[in-house]
Amino acid sequence: MRRRLALLLLLASLGCRAAGNDGFTVVRVDAVKLRLFWQDEHGQPLRRLDRLASWLSSQGRTLSFGMNAGMYHADGRPVGLLVVEGRELSPLNLDDGQGNFFVKPNGVFLVDARGARVIDAADYPAQRTGVRLATQSGPLLLKGGVIHAALRPTSASRYVRNGVCASGGEAVFVISERPVTLHEFASYLRDGLGCRDALYLDGAVSSLYAPALGRRDRWHDLGPLIAAVD
Repeated sequence: MRRRLALLLLLASLGCRAAGNDGFTVVRVDAVKLRLFWQDEHGQPLRRLDRLASWLSSQGRTLSFGMNAGMYHADGRPVGLLVVEGRELSPLNLDDGQGNFFVKPNGVFLVDARGARVIDAADYPAQRTGVRLATQSGPLLLKGGVIHAALRPTSASRYVRNGVCASGGEAVFVISERPVTLHEFASYLRDGLGCRDALYLDGAVSSLYAPALGRRDRWHDLGPLIAAVD
């Protein structure tokens, strides 16, 4: 208990709060501390959270939290929208296709002057003004508290998965500690955390960097990376 309290106090000092229960780890991050990363100063994809930590350290900055932030091509390019420090590096993708990303509606996690939000990707063009960071993925697990109709309780597809929901000044990042279905994941976000709108970020490659929790996952090459930086 004392160790858990110490970890929570440390994360709070970094602008993060964490909890673990029911086979999920939850990290709550102050939206003002969030940053998105994809490439280094030479235009090379960073690909892993430990590389991001080292790259930031060389600049005198510290990575206190990191997670994979959406789906990507084999070379690390984002499949959909990516906005970094107000610059659109990859456009919104509303195309049809195969795979979870293209299950409509998919969604966008963004941070603007109002804080952090998860929205339907189709609604993004009308809300893009003033966006500081944004990443697109899919499917949209929850919309207005309703689980996506395509997510079946009887599905046999189980992976370690991660996703995000948000409420004003706080973003809530979740990673499962065991393989779960998309319906189980969405149900936990809604019923366990009270999320109303939530976005699936990815599965199988899901990774968490949270040194205060003893997590420095580096099992997979990734695409966009979401982080809290000091």
